[in-house]
Parts: sequence; structure tokens; C-alpha cells
Amino acid sequence: MMRFSTLVKHPADWMTGGKGQHGAVITSRIRLARNLRRHPFPGWAKRDQRAAALMEMKPAVENLPAMKDAFSQELSGLNSVQKQVLVERHLISREHAARADGSGAVIERRQTFSFMLNEEDHLRMQAIRPGLQLGSAFQALSELDSQLEESLEFAFDPKLGYLTACPTNLGTGLRASSMLHLPALVLSDQIGQVLQAVNKIGLAVRGIYGEGTESLGNLYQISNQSTLGESEETIIRRLERVISQVATHEQNAREKLLEDDPDMVADKIGRAYGVLRYAHLIDSKEALNHLSLLRLGATLGFFPAETVILCDSLLMDIQPAHLQLHSGRKLPPEERDTIRAEIVRSRLQSLESPHNHFTNEKSEASSDINNLGDP
Repeated sequence: MMRFSTLVKHPADWMTGGKGQHGAVITSRIRLARNLRRHPFPGWAKRDQRAAALMEMKPAVENLPAMKDAFSQELSGLNSVQKQVLVERHLISREHAARADGSGAVIERRQTFSFMLNEEDHLRMQAIRPGLQLGSAFQALSELDSQLEESLEFAFDPKLGYLTACPTNLGTGLRASSMLHLPALVLSDQIGQVLQAVNKIGLAVRGIYGEGTESLGNLYQISNQSTLGESEETIIRRLERVISQVATHEQNAREKLLEDDPDMVADKIGRAYGVLRYAHLIDSKEALNHLSLLRLGATLGFFPAETVILCDSLLMDIQPAHLQLHSGRKLPPEERDTIRAEIVRSRLQSLESPHNHFTNEKSEASSDINNLGDP
């Protein structure tokens, strides 16, 4: 089995692959909730009952071919920083990190699959992919779900479908979501109406870490709310259609901003670059918001295209628990702000200052005109 240090040494495949729609859709995630038939649900189970359920599930998950050489650990064997690192990587939930006795996590080596054991439900399995890939993420996870059903008996009702601790997950037990980067919709004050429209059609919009969290760095999660009475394919198809539309709105907003107010866009991106390149103290929120603008700049031609990947890995590495893991000790907030600034400065050292391709084109055009008058 893989060690924790090996797991977190490399960024996950999906962390550095946000392509398509100019990177507006960063990741797609599918989660399935399942419970064991002859065990009380985790919230009602006594300590020894939770332990018995864990003993049944853990080997079954570890034995899946896709989970060969996976990281597998009871949460009681991880310290608070290690658990928080897994939360920051979206591999376990905040609620799961708060549990200890009788809970566990099994995570595939490339971090594309992760299994939470004894969270709100006995089993919460998820697949994460870069960009808008909800369909392929579901197919991959569905295959693992079918393999698990050969060794585990899930709580299932012919009318209600899969039985879950929370009624909103009843039926398919499916929660599908995508993480979107929407800076232009925020800058052009269109974000409110777009998110309102998404809510109106029964989809949920949440912050960077899901339910009850705020949007930082212009990052939003859009997911399905209901799981009962519709097939998985129908839920995913509708969600993909809406997410594509939101990504198109974002792309249009980026082009319009650049056309209508190029100086404002250049100013915001330039200021963000200046702060990140030279700041010696920076908190999480400020860093995420400036990195968001840097990422936007990369998609608009102010920086080389590969700067998007640099921003995506930095978004993860400057989170509080990642910083503490990097330093090998617990850090007070002030010290975290110093180390965060240090990491950002060193990673951006070779990134040249932003250049606006419109400005370049204008200056080239004007020099051509001036040259016409030369003898």
C-alpha cells in the first residue's frame, strides 16, 4: 500500500489538466453514495458496528483492480494536517475529516478515484477528471460500483433505489458536480443572474469546498440537487448541458471585457501579477483572488498558455494544510502568510510581466504608419 508522503508528493492528474472552454471548467466529479444492507447507517451505528462495517468494506475496496497500490488508511491513523490536506485536494469531505473512529479512506495512486468509508453513508466513492468529463467519470465509477456489488450487499429498495442517510441522495445516490472558474462573469457583474438561472432549474451552486463554503478565487461548484426518479444518464446530460452554457457565457464575457475595456482588464491582471511577484505577506483569500486573475490573463494571451497549469497547482499548494505539510510543522497564520508569499514568488520568478497582445498589435500598427513617412 502507498504511503501518505508518496500520495501527496505529486499533484493529482486532474489538478493540472483544465483544458477545454479555455479552462473555465477545471474539474468534473462524480460521487456515489452506498450503504451496506445488514449494518446500521454510520450516524446510528455504535462504535463496534462502525468497526465491523469498515472491516467488511476496506478489503473489498482495496481489492478492486483499479485500486492496486492505493493509499488506504483509517482516519484515526492520520493527524489533523494530513486529513486537512486530503480535504484541500477534494479527496475526502470536511465532515469525513472530523470523524475518526471506524472511518477510513482508500485513494487511487493518481487520485482520480477516492473512497470515503463510514462518512454520512457507509461508502462514498468518487471519480474526478479534468475539464468537462462528467460522462466518462461516471462510466469509470459505475464500473467500480458494479465490481463492488459482487462482494458487498448494498441497501436497495425496488421502488426507492439505493437507500442513503440523507433523503436528497435517495435513488441513484449520485452527486455530479463541476468546478468552474468564472472571473469574467464576476468582473462584468453578470455572475448573480447566471447563478440565479442555474438555481432556478434545480441545480446547486456552492463555493470551493462544497456546501456552506464561500466562493474564493472566482471558483464555483455546480451540482445536481435531486437523485430520485431520474436515471444517472439524464441527470448527467442535463448538468453537462448547463455547465457548457455557463462556460460559454464566461468565454463571451472574457471576449467582451477585452473588447470594451482592455485597460481595466490589463490593469487588474498587471496589479495581480505585481502583488504575487513581490509580496512578502499574503493570506489565502488574497492569493486565490490574484491567482484567479493571473489564470484569466493566461487564457487572454497576457501570459504563455501553460501559466494556467502553474496557477492550478499553486491554487492547491498555497492552502493552509499544504503549507504546513511543506514546512513539516504546524504554523500560526502569520507565518503561513510569509511562507505562502515565498512559494508564490519563487514559482513565478521566471514568469515575465504581462503583455497585452492588443497593445502590441496597436504599437506595431502605429510604427508601420510612422514608417510610411520615412524617406
